[in-house]
This record gives sequence, structure tokens and C-alpha cells, in this order.
Amino acid sequence: MISNKLSGKLALIVEDDPVSNELLNYLLKKVEMKTLRALSGSEAMKLFIDNPDIDIVLMDIKMPDLNGFEVTKLMKKIRPNIPIIAQTAYALSGDRQRALAEGCDEYIKKPIKKEVLFELMEKFF
Repeated sequence: MISNKLSGKLALIVEDDPVSNELLNYLLKKVEMKTLRALSGSEAMKLFIDNPDIDIVLMDIKMPDLNGFEVTKLMKKIRPNIPIIAQTAYALSGDRQRALAEGCDEYIKKPIKKEVLFELMEKFF
């Protein structure tokens, strides 16, 4: 059972794949989270700067302009304590360690299981 820890929180979904973006938005709306969505790293940075009330970021690693690690580093310079969960469909051995070393706070591989996602997110609230 999902607690109400996520309800009312604002998540920035950084995901260039429209289907994955829509799925994450759908899942977060189910637990009454508010969402902002970016299809590129540069769009994510603009939304992040313009919305200082963002509570958590779901960061795709492979994106067309700035990759997720580059965006994570930029975001952490602005708000060092913002929780950022890396997500990737190209999971390889050592990816979790790399994501953490690059500044992400957690890591999840696709396809995303909603129970795993919510459990990871809840630990930050």
C-alpha cells in the first residue's frame, strides 16, 4: 500500500521518450503528485530554475542534448539537496554505481515497476 508521503509533492519528469514520459506522469498522478515534464536536458534546466518548489526529479540518462548526468550536476550546483532518481532503459552492470557517483541519489531501471518507483521516492519524504 502506498502511503500519502507523495501526495501534493511536485516531481520534474525528465524523459525524452513520449511514452515513458506519459507513463511516469500517469503513475505519479495516481498518488496525487503534481508533475512538470521536460523532453530534453535544456528544457529540464529551464523548468528547474523557474520552479524552485520542485521536490524530486526523475532523470532519464540518455537524452538528445544534455545527458542526464550533465543535467544532474547542474541541478545539484543550484540545489545540492534535491533528490534525483536516475532512470535508464539501457541498464548495464555498474550503472547504479555510476549514477550515484555522478550525483544521482537513487537509480531505477526500465521498465519501471510502480511499487519500486514509489518505494524509492518515498524514502526522500
